[in-house]
Amino acid sequence: MRNATITRKTAETDISVDIALDGTGSYDNRTGVGFFDHMLDQLARHSLIDMVVRCAGDLHIDDHHTVEDVGIALGQALAQALGDKRGIRRYGACLLPMDDALVRAALDLSGRPYLVWNLALPTDKIGTFDCELVREFFQAFSTHGGITLHVEALAGINSHHIAEAAFKAVARALREAVEHDPRKSDAIPSTKGSL
Repeated sequence: MRNATITRKTAETDISVDIALDGTGSYDNRTGVGFFDHMLDQLARHSLIDMVVRCAGDLHIDDHHTVEDVGIALGQALAQALGDKRGIRRYGACLLPMDDALVRAALDLSGRPYLVWNLALPTDKIGTFDCELVREFFQAFSTHGGITLHVEALAGINSHHIAEAAFKAVARALREAVEHDPRKSDAIPSTKGSL
């Protein structure tokens, strides 16, 4: 099984992450940030990656450290679970509609982190959640997961729908990228021979 457990403790957050790439999308995420937990649930459910996240963060300051540091830990867990990436499809993409929102995500598990972010949220907050933290999460996740990630909103007027569509689109692209390629099950998906 392609599993990983990451623990990360700083003066700002205390995090544990468990993932199983060949799961069914089960989840149990508790960060103390309700909207963020809801987004992590979507990430697990639509990627079919089993995910358990626990975070005790300095929420008396704000949600920033919790969201960013969970992104770091999840990225590290993904990289660890993928190992040498032998036999994976490597690339994934999704065009995902959610009511008024339409979000496109494309990614490459290249080991070369890069985020292209063309997703504007029309409000500053979703409930009490700072909308700018959506990008912060994906920046941390792509950097520490070694992911080239492009996310773009093609339509949308509701911040909740746009953000949720982004998490679901990335999840669906991730599901495709981490899957085993039955035609190249023992090969590194690169002409260089390593990723």
